[in-house]
Amino acid sequence: DVWFVVGLPVYLQSVLNWSFYEVGGFLALWVIGYGGVQSAAPVLLKYLNRGRPPQAATIQFWTFTLTIVPAVIALGLMSDWNPNAVIIGGLLLFGLIFAINSAVHSYLVLAYTDDEKVALNVGFYYMANSGGRLAGTVLSGLIYQIWGIVGCLWASVVFVLCAGIISLKLEDPKRQHPYPSLAVGDGE
Repeated sequence: DVWFVVGLPVYLQSVLNWSFYEVGGFLALWVIGYGGVQSAAPVLLKYLNRGRPPQAATIQFWTFTLTIVPAVIALGLMSDWNPNAVIIGGLLLFGLIFAINSAVHSYLVLAYTDDEKVALNVGFYYMANSGGRLAGTVLSGLIYQIWGIVGCLWASVVFVLCAGIISLKLEDPKRQHPYPSLAVGDGE
């Protein structure tokens, strides 16, 4: 959120001279595409993990991988590469990795939760997520005003890197939940 919510649309319109409709249309298509990727993420994860459910190492891998993307976008913009290509290509890669990361988070929140505390822990997860989104939105506008989109991207790197470092403390879930079946009528 620290680079995407305020910084990106303002950058697209004010620096790259995209029209209001181009910015809105592009971001709408990106969100739709992201939703499609996120809906396929459990199947992709099951394939990548060879059928094993996500572990602590899974979230660590995807979080540290996500850290690289805004850094590459920032470096591309600082290197005077074609900014349209850097932003569009970077957003496509970011969306893919972020969707997988989000699916792993959702799985692990439940995998770490005792059955009697599911509602409490899921509620806490969404509350923390909302608080992070609010902070990211405020910081996106503030950082963009001071350091521009590149500053927003580097701030994103710092925040995701901090999340990755924190994730190093995670242990594997004690209970292993199988992946939910995605086939209609499948008895698994």
